[in-house]
Amino acid sequence: MNPEGVAVFIPIVALSIPVAAIVFRGLQNMAKLRIEEAKVKAGMLDGHASTEVAELREEMGEVRRELSEVQERLDFAERLLTSGRAPEQGDRRDER
Repeated sequence: MNPEGVAVFIPIVALSIPVAAIVFRGLQNMAKLRIEEAKVKAGMLDGHASTEVAELREEMGEVRRELSEVQERLDFAERLLTSGRAPEQGDRRDER
């Protein structure tokens, strides 16, 4: 091989090493997550992880309750807008 041909491959190899490291790190993290998921499904969690799962479930319940409240408020606002009736503050503005 001539030196000019090798000089072309040096930057390619230098740039591919970090890219390969990032890809392999991502694959390793995916494997860890799959193992944790299998442990959760099998019920093989340690005490800390099971309490964390319980806390996450409780937090998810709170988020669902808040979301349903927001949806109710949105429905109310939509009904007000479609009925053509302005809220009470709009009536006060007309009195000025």
